[in-house]
Amino acid sequence: MASSGISFTAQHTGSECGNGIGSVTASPAAGIVSCMSTFEWDLPYPSQREPVNARNIVATSSPIAAQAGLSILRKGGNAVDAAIATAACMTVVEPTSNGIGGDAFALVWDGSRVHGLNGSGRSPKALDAERLLQADRYPRTGWDPITVPGCVQAWVDLSERFGRLEFAECIEPAVHYASEGYLVSPQTARYWARGAGLYGRMDAWSDTFLFDGAPPKPGQLVRLPDHATTLASIGETRGRSFYRGHLATAIAQASKAGGGVMTESDLAEHEGIWVDPISIDYRGIRLNEIPPNGQGIAALIALGILRHFDIGSMAVDSAEVLHLQIESMKLGFADAHRHVADPDALQASCDDLLADARLKELAGRIDANRAQDFNSGIPKPGGTIYLSTADEEGRCVSMIQSNYTGFGSGVVIPGTGIAMQNRGACFTLERGHPNVVAPEKRPYHTIIPAMATPLAGGSPSDLITFGVMGGFMQPQGHLQVLSRMQDFNQNPQAALDAPRWQWTSGMEVKIEPGFPSDTLAGLSALGHELKRAEERSVSFGRGQVIRRFGSGWCAGSDLRADGQAAGF
Repeated sequence: MASSGISFTAQHTGSECGNGIGSVTASPAAGIVSCMSTFEWDLPYPSQREPVNARNIVATSSPIAAQAGLSILRKGGNAVDAAIATAACMTVVEPTSNGIGGDAFALVWDGSRVHGLNGSGRSPKALDAERLLQADRYPRTGWDPITVPGCVQAWVDLSERFGRLEFAECIEPAVHYASEGYLVSPQTARYWARGAGLYGRMDAWSDTFLFDGAPPKPGQLVRLPDHATTLASIGETRGRSFYRGHLATAIAQASKAGGGVMTESDLAEHEGIWVDPISIDYRGIRLNEIPPNGQGIAALIALGILRHFDIGSMAVDSAEVLHLQIESMKLGFADAHRHVADPDALQASCDDLLADARLKELAGRIDANRAQDFNSGIPKPGGTIYLSTADEEGRCVSMIQSNYTGFGSGVVIPGTGIAMQNRGACFTLERGHPNVVAPEKRPYHTIIPAMATPLAGGSPSDLITFGVMGGFMQPQGHLQVLSRMQDFNQNPQAALDAPRWQWTSGMEVKIEPGFPSDTLAGLSALGHELKRAEERSVSFGRGQVIRRFGSGWCAGSDLRADGQAAGF
């Protein structure tokens, strides 16, 4: 042992440091292992990744989860099985952004057409909307913002319709990592520490997500035994235990004890919705998004406006291009904030909002010589994971899963590992608005998977499964990444590596480092109020892209995340 530079004075029973570098000492009294690294975890230099080419690929923000998906493909599973395995694993290895108590949306290409799945849940039947309408803002913690979690049912729905392997087999990698442990990635550790500051005084949250009273550090070995037991039950019962069994009972009991109104009936009546995607044509491909209550229509409207400008003839990172993109996005958000709501509460049809004549009229409102405030509202923040999978038989999946803000509501169901989302915070308190809070209603949803499919007679390379996670950044990321690929012929990795802008409100636009100085000067001259970020970060979204290429696929993974695209 002495030659390894590691010494133990006792068998450790809690979390461990697992980087294998430096020295580790253990205290038998406290059962705590301290880790003293000989290196720093920051990356002080720009990082360049290469596109990944393979016949089977998984891309997501955790290498561990990506490998879990690949293991399912190697066992004979298809892209849908791999997506389920990856999604379940992400609830364990990146609980800072998603969880078993979250929602999920998916787009599936079955080899000939695209299918959409809305895996969001409704507010409880007994929700006191009138009480909430008296508040200045919607609560983000506790039981008030909790809607019925939909991601578990989404996994089941995907498996039943398109899966090849047994459902439990797809959940098994997540159970393994929850039980046997995994080494926490640097970015996840950073957001775990932030979560501890927000939720650390909540007993069930602390019991589940703190180790010896502290969040895990990068490289620390973490086990989540409650997650393991819950996920194993979900796998064995094909989700029934979550909606109609002992887990549903535990959720309802915790709700009652915490002053909430969610019941076993609310859970038992939940179902996912198979939907026809909404879409527009853009530069020779068809971009597909989930219809409202998702905000994907914001990206469609923006790109439908942008196609009226020949930006492909302009310099890729010029002020002219960014100005037109930003103005188009403002108009897209103006519509989204006015219209996106529960499908049963919509006051305008997607066909009307996406009509060619209307998009042309909106394009006419853009002034090429000055920025404008289109009264687009203030977009919503959020924390999310995105994954993309593709198999050698030609199937691919675009899937997104979220608790909304970080760990969600802060409510954890004791002894289960189920962190309940706070998606209801996306309801509005404006009476008469289609998204106004009400019982048995799905709220505005920020999470949006995207998929581009070929037009009639188009190229197989026009099949692209992609997404950019991060609250209101998502439609902005969809626009920028797709425009780079279609207008400027960039490969998936280059389109993700490029610097991004982020409209925040009014005339304000945040700008990542990396744009030419004359571009920034040009934007300022046009009236954009630029807020220059000091570094490239997750606030500008974390994307994944897989694109059909020859006899296989070409993929990229965002350098703003800890993840990877991997294949064979």
